[in-house]
Amino acid sequence: MRKRYYVLTLLSIVSVITFLDRINITMAGSHIMEELHLSIEQWGWVLSAFIISYGLFQIPLGVLGDKYGQRKVLAAIVLWWSVFTALTGFAGGFVSLIAIRFAFGIGEAGAYPCITGAVGNWFPKTETGKAQGYIWASSRLGGALTPFIVIPVILNLGWKAAFYILGALGFVWVAVWYFWYKDKPADMKGISSDELAEMNTDSKAEKQKISVPWRKILSNPQFWIIISMYWFYAWATWFFFSWFPTFMEKGRGFEMKELNWAIAVPFLMSMIGNISGGYLTDYLAKRYGIKTGRRVMGVSGLAISSVFMFLAAFIPGKMQVFVFLSLCFGVLDMMLPSAWAVCLDVGKKYGGAISGAMNTAGNIGGFVCASMFGYLVKATGNYNFPLFVISGMLVIGAFLFFFIDASKPIVATSEEQ
Repeated sequence: MRKRYYVLTLLSIVSVITFLDRINITMAGSHIMEELHLSIEQWGWVLSAFIISYGLFQIPLGVLGDKYGQRKVLAAIVLWWSVFTALTGFAGGFVSLIAIRFAFGIGEAGAYPCITGAVGNWFPKTETGKAQGYIWASSRLGGALTPFIVIPVILNLGWKAAFYILGALGFVWVAVWYFWYKDKPADMKGISSDELAEMNTDSKAEKQKISVPWRKILSNPQFWIIISMYWFYAWATWFFFSWFPTFMEKGRGFEMKELNWAIAVPFLMSMIGNISGGYLTDYLAKRYGIKTGRRVMGVSGLAISSVFMFLAAFIPGKMQVFVFLSLCFGVLDMMLPSAWAVCLDVGKKYGGAISGAMNTAGNIGGFVCASMFGYLVKATGNYNFPLFVISGMLVIGAFLFFFIDASKPIVATSEEQ
């Protein structure tokens, strides 16, 4: 098996860990609110504290990964967030919980920009969409596994134990990654010359320090379209990452014991959507050109998912909302490999910085959604109302994706110097 597929396996595993640690707190939400005496508005700010730091540190950590190499930077940030995952169990109130979750978000902020940089180093352009598909599918697998791991631990050992156990996983991954992975494929022991020839990297080139040309990037209209699109998309995805279990439990009457599959299936659908979306975007890009391949998946995924989100809010019933939200999450994330592949398409060697900026914008959108959700529920007395708002955001996101042209680099090669 090619060495790059071992790299992909390690990146997929850390993607699973990322979401196990992230979704853990949403599963324990009702228990934490009860024990720490938190209101629904306070809980929204607890969820948002992570999103704030996660958004703020996307760009800096993406740039650090591009500049100093993903081997060191990714190892450091996984170690950081694993420590604060475990420390979540020591929170004694509203203020300490917010502080810990903010620090936790600092570490997780660099995960996907650094992963994207590693993919750019190790995979040819014809495989980046598929690679991103597997990585994002793994994140959703982490989300799907979370209720089956966390709920039994909560019921038998208490909510704090879930954070201690999951925090330990990151330490194991860091050890394997740091001592095996190489930033330059040519430095990997046992790699073949045939595999090196397949990649988009010059195996003989010395690693250079990268200075990101932010002035040129910020002056390019396409950059702003990409980050705006992701801002609107993130309203939906952060609903699933933050309020989804609470919505199903308190908004639609699911019992705690019913949440295993009610939460897992939508994440499994998202996993399938990511894998199929990765293959489809690369296939369409190869057959019809990169501009059309990325655009078709992006626009269709956002537009169709907006319909399912609307139906989930409009039609009452437990089974109905389960079906529509499962379809929504699956179709929604068919566009995700396209969005992240676009960052490599238009960013080239600045892919980590561009993806960091895009994800920062997404997390600002996620912060607004997570913090406003509780207030909208309290103001309307209805858990369905925020879903109508999210559906509208997806429509706008689909409109914006139509204007993204992945065939046009944000910084042309002649302008890099």
